[in-house]
Amino acid sequence: MSIAVPLDELASALAEYPWGYLITVGDDQRGRTLAVPTDLRDGRLWCAAGERTRGFAASRADVTMVFPPTAGDAMSLIVDGLAEVADDGVWVTPTWAVRHRPALRD
Repeated sequence: MSIAVPLDELASALAEYPWGYLITVGDDQRGRTLAVPTDLRDGRLWCAAGERTRGFAASRADVTMVFPPTAGDAMSLIVDGLAEVADDGVWVTPTWAVRHRPALRD
């Protein structure tokens, strides 16, 4: 089950998620995952990140953030975006967002 989240409603959606994962792509083309607090500033997500993560984001700016549910039947929030590297982290400008969970079976 998926429900699109308009980007102008992302701030209110993120209020339910205290932290998430920043997913970048390494030089070996494998996904690299970093747990980060939720920090939305002026419409962009801030992720404190080390040198390797910043390097991956600089090489491949398309990133994804996944915010896991806080309860078993709740939905995850998935945000695609474009990364911009800073001295001590990565800014992610969201381009698309969706709440998602598997369809529940009886």
